[in-house]
Amino acid sequence: MKMNGARILLECLKKEGVDTIFGYPGGTVINIYDELFSFKDIRHILPRHEQAGTHAADGYARATGRVGVCLATSGPGATNTVTGIATAYMDSIPMVIITGQVPTPLIGNDAFQEVDIIGITRPCTKHSFLVRDVKDLAMIMKKAFYIARSGRPGPVLVDFPKDVQIAQAEFSYPETVEIRSYKPTLGGHPRQVEKAMALMLEAHRPVMYVGGGAVLGNASDELTQLARMLTIPVTTTLMGLGSFPENDPNSLGMLGMHGAYCANMAMTNADLIVAIGARFDDRVTGKLTTFAPHAKIIHVDVDPTSIKKNVRVDLPIVGDVKDVLSKMIKQADKLSDKVAEFKAALAPWHSDISGWKEKHPIGYKESSTIIKPQFVIQKLRELSDADAIISTDVGQHQMWTAQFFQFNKPRTLLTSGGLGTMGFGLPAAMGAQAAYPGRQVITICGDGGVQMNIQEMATLVQNKLPVKIVILNNNFLGMVRQWQELFFDKRYSSTCMELPIDFVKLAEAYGAKGFSSSKPSDVEKIIKQGFKEQGPVIMEFKIAREEKVLPMVPAGAALNEMVLNA
Repeated sequence: MKMNGARILLECLKKEGVDTIFGYPGGTVINIYDELFSFKDIRHILPRHEQAGTHAADGYARATGRVGVCLATSGPGATNTVTGIATAYMDSIPMVIITGQVPTPLIGNDAFQEVDIIGITRPCTKHSFLVRDVKDLAMIMKKAFYIARSGRPGPVLVDFPKDVQIAQAEFSYPETVEIRSYKPTLGGHPRQVEKAMALMLEAHRPVMYVGGGAVLGNASDELTQLARMLTIPVTTTLMGLGSFPENDPNSLGMLGMHGAYCANMAMTNADLIVAIGARFDDRVTGKLTTFAPHAKIIHVDVDPTSIKKNVRVDLPIVGDVKDVLSKMIKQADKLSDKVAEFKAALAPWHSDISGWKEKHPIGYKESSTIIKPQFVIQKLRELSDADAIISTDVGQHQMWTAQFFQFNKPRTLLTSGGLGTMGFGLPAAMGAQAAYPGRQVITICGDGGVQMNIQEMATLVQNKLPVKIVILNNNFLGMVRQWQELFFDKRYSSTCMELPIDFVKLAEAYGAKGFSSSKPSDVEKIIKQGFKEQGPVIMEFKIAREEKVLPMVPAGAALNEMVLNA
């Protein structure tokens, strides 16, 4: 059966199991939208900005584990997606971004709304395609989805010229795909796994250091089983939160710049680090020359280029983390006698860790007169559903959420880690809520970041997406202000946001509900009322203006040189 390129695109998406796309129409994608008008198998959600549409597709992908899809027109529509693409690239999120392009004869002629979006996004996509012939479209889409979701996931861009959308071809979707130059290694080498287990059972102060790869690789169950079999303490990065339950006695919480004292001390004093799906980011390592000075390092990652990139590694294992952890569990089963001896010998190490936990627990000074942001996060944890999905923007509230919410399940925290993108939280929550209409979705934002994509309140209301928006308002760009306070003699240059925004009226202007207070006694009442509402809600809490995120490892300091009080 012959179809035009626009219809073939939609049929390809259907074959890939896509049920929702986030897109914004324009001249070079109008043919796709004409086909969408009568194509009932895919839900289309219209954001109010292409960047938000890209973040929504990202949030959908993070929450579900499936490939997120967004659509934009050429020129400014395409360039507006770049921040969202870079956000997904840094955090290894599987996405397919479809952009319209001017007709192929006009490419390179500076036609109206023409940009070289493939050239612009080349540094922040896993791969990109320009569709020149409609006959190639089905195979290109098959490849795009395969590349996006396999190996180390990431965003793939498909640039789709208008004349190719109109052209006709027979539609046949490939069953399989073969790319000679792209063959990710998924199975961890058995011999390397054996060596790793031998190293682990020789250690006296081991730590499992877990990153976002454990979440993306759906390896939470295997990770938890292995850690409990061996009673090895587990610390996670920001992106790894939820991969190991934080209510487990062996959880150290998050490590790094704003990590727990016990986690950073454990990493500094460890004699073995088992890195699983993590990349030794600078926010985790602190000063590299002093990082884990006594430890041998086992590094497990599906991406071979991530291994040895930042730190020396004693034993690399390239492979899917779920596969490698499964093999480690089998190996531990074979060595049950040695495992028993190993666990008994860890008693002094567990004692040291318990001492660090007691010495400097994550905490804050409570107040009965002013709202502390940490108190709001704790109340949200207490009153929210067990499987609630939390998205955050970027800044102090992001770190308070990581420190105080306690994530016990994977894919329940959606946050921009690598790029640190303000404006991410609200549209990411929108994408998650579209994927899971029956689940509770909460986005926690600052007063700065929330305004970067506040227009998506209209999308939430129009599409009946009941996201609960919690704004911690200190009238500052809080994280930069904190640095200015600690390291720049309180010269608050361009970080004070004094214009009072009435977020309640703003919510009402969009047809949503809004609540606001500066009284600690109102916090629980507002959260309960907000959760009862059927639609989207803004809950604004006016917090202590100069509250800081602590602990904090200053730039250039070692991981154990934390600012604990200031």
